[in-house]
Amino acid sequence: MKKLLVANRGEIAIRVMRTAKKMGIKTVAVYSTADRNAPHVKYADEAVLIGEAPSNQSYLRGDNIIEVARSLNVDAIHPGYGFLSENAEFAVACEQNNITFIGPKSKAIMMMGSKLAAKEAVKAYDIPMVPGTEEAITDITEAKKIAKYIGFPILIKASAGGGGKGMRIVEKEADFEAQMDRAISEAVNAFGDGSVFIEKYVTSPRHIEIQVMADAHGNVIHLFERECSIQRRHQKVVEEAPSSVLTPELRSKMGEAAIKVAKSCDYLGAGTVEFLLDDAHNFYFLEMNTRLQVEHPVTEWITGTDLVEMQIRVARGEVLPIQQSDLKINGHALELRVYAEDPLNDFLPSVGNLEVYELPVGENIRVDNGFEEGMDVPIYYDPMLSKLITYGSTRDEAIQVMLKAINTYKIEGIQTTLPFGTFVCEHEAFRSGHFDTHFVKKYYSPEALKSKQEEEAKIAALIAVKQYIEDQKLLRIPN
Repeated sequence: MKKLLVANRGEIAIRVMRTAKKMGIKTVAVYSTADRNAPHVKYADEAVLIGEAPSNQSYLRGDNIIEVARSLNVDAIHPGYGFLSENAEFAVACEQNNITFIGPKSKAIMMMGSKLAAKEAVKAYDIPMVPGTEEAITDITEAKKIAKYIGFPILIKASAGGGGKGMRIVEKEADFEAQMDRAISEAVNAFGDGSVFIEKYVTSPRHIEIQVMADAHGNVIHLFERECSIQRRHQKVVEEAPSSVLTPELRSKMGEAAIKVAKSCDYLGAGTVEFLLDDAHNFYFLEMNTRLQVEHPVTEWITGTDLVEMQIRVARGEVLPIQQSDLKINGHALELRVYAEDPLNDFLPSVGNLEVYELPVGENIRVDNGFEEGMDVPIYYDPMLSKLITYGSTRDEAIQVMLKAINTYKIEGIQTTLPFGTFVCEHEAFRSGHFDTHFVKKYYSPEALKSKQEEEAKIAALIAVKQYIEDQKLLRIPN
């Protein structure tokens, strides 16, 4: 593998290229007109314009990307996450053009891309699953019968879905039909497929995922868990590894279950098996993400591994360089996704110009970044600017480093999720480890953040006044 094209943009494109360069592999960036001056374009050895700003005219045009790869004699394509990373047709197109797709085979992507097909595949492995429908359903009357049998509250989920779209929690029977209508309509608009399935809604759930890695020689390992329960709109904002609630026994059981899920679809490369953990510490299989996750750096830090390097090695046909017994958890890592969103205005996107953009640096701080000062934040893509990852020998230490790092970020021109990160890290529920996926719903409000910021400003002003008085005293002391 001499030349690698990264079919993505922003921080993940740079992240993949950094490892490729370390391995002596040339890199190719692709970009849209909106990203002409983006850092990932400058970082690559070669860069090619692939279309207009909207992603369906650029980053989602698999045919154009393959054409570029062929014209530049590219050996492999890394899809990053999002865009084409879980597109089975794109994986097939790579295979047909003798280009190595750095990810699983198309069969595994298809199987795990459908939540129902995924559940069917893992059923034979005796992995616990949340009670629910065995197949997709669009008949509202039939669905209502099933919901009553399972018992409320229930969850309606789009079969082809992801990112929280086509998902509805129904607390009581009277709300069922209206919510079912909405879920189907949202699923049709987002995915062109209105089929949904119904499952028991787990109250007080925690979102725990297990990182797996598999080679073409039958070896599958897990690299422990990540806790991803701090979410807004069903999307993660703060992640950590390891989880504060898993015992070594539970960790081992969940790890073994994740390996079985990978084996059920003959998996290759890096993947993540997602589970729900209830308040009694029972776990249930949720789904498998057949790609590298946004939050992979926390796993890299606690295991001392480079997951992208492993992906590349496995794609080249190499045997996994480590075995399960080699892996140990070392310390604790946290990640905050720094989005261009306004936490005081329902996390709505905050686009504009990055008038000031200075990143934190220091020991135990890592920033995976895709922007630079003076750039405009485009409206066409996910609004994530960067990822702030911190490390400590203990969870408390990692949290303290995170708070310090957030304070040294300097961003002007747009609103970001940095203040929300501070809110989470200082909240007693988070610090104690007693939280679930309802953290935002239970504890967060723009008013709570505002009052906290006002309190902090008051304290800062008092400290400044006290310091001023002390300084004046010193100045008055005669020689």
